[in-house]
Amino acid sequence: MGHLDHATFGWLTPALSYVMACIGAALGLRCTVRALGASGRSRRNWLLTAASAIGTGIWTMHFVAMLGFSVSGTEIRYDVPLTILSLLVAMVVVGAGVFAVGYGHDRGRALVLGGLTTGIGVASMHYLGMVALRLHGDVNYDPVLVGISVVIAVVAATAALWAALNIKSPIAVAVASLVMGVAVSSMHYTGMIAVSVRVSPSGDALPGATAMQFIFPLAVGLGSYLFLTSAFVALSPTAGEREASASAQRPVESAAH
Repeated sequence: MGHLDHATFGWLTPALSYVMACIGAALGLRCTVRALGASGRSRRNWLLTAASAIGTGIWTMHFVAMLGFSVSGTEIRYDVPLTILSLLVAMVVVGAGVFAVGYGHDRGRALVLGGLTTGIGVASMHYLGMVALRLHGDVNYDPVLVGISVVIAVVAATAALWAALNIKSPIAVAVASLVMGVAVSSMHYTGMIAVSVRVSPSGDALPGATAMQFIFPLAVGLGSYLFLTSAFVALSPTAGEREASASAQRPVESAAH
C-alpha cells in the first residue's frame, strides 16, 4: 500500500482550496439572490452566472487541494479530457439545481430537487476527477466513507440553495459562504480519506499531464475568473438600487415637462 499525503505543501493547499470554495459559494449565492429579484432574460443570465461560479469554485477547490496530494512510490498524472469533463459536469449539474430553484413555483419541492441534483453533481465532479488520476497502482475506495461524502455534498448543496432563497443581506451571505466552504472542503477530504492505493512500481511513463503542467495553470485561470466576476457582481446595481434610481429620475422628468 502506498502512503497517501493529502497536504504535501502543509496547510497551503487546504487553506487556498477553502478560500476558493468560499469565493465560489459567495458569488453563486449573490447571483442567485439577484436572479430571484429579476425576470426574463436577466434572471436566466444571473442563474447561468451563479451556476458557473459555484461549479468553478467547487472544481477549483477540489484540484487546488489535489495539488497537495501525493502517493509514495509513484508519480501522479491527470487525464486532461476527463479533468475538463469533470469541470463541465460540475457546471451543468449545478446549473440544473440552481435553475430548479430559480424557476420552481413550489419553493420546498424545488429546494429538495435542487439540493439533491446539485449535491450529486458535486460528488460526481469529485469522483470523476479522481477517475482522471493516473498512477502506478490500483485506487480503491471505502464505500461507507464514499457514501458519507455524497451525503455531505447533498446537505451542503441544499443548505446553499436554502441560503439563496432566504438570505438577502451581504453579511449573511458572507457567513453562509464561510459555512459552505467548510462543507465543501469536508466533502472533499472525506472522499479523499476513503481512498487507498496499492502501488505497483513500474518504470513505464505515465500518460497525462502533471498537476503543475495542467491543473495549476487552469486553477489560476478559473480563480481569476471568480475574482473578476465577483468584482462585476459587486459593482452591478441591485434591483432595489435600479428602482430607487428610476424613482429619483421621475420627479426630474416631470419637472422638465
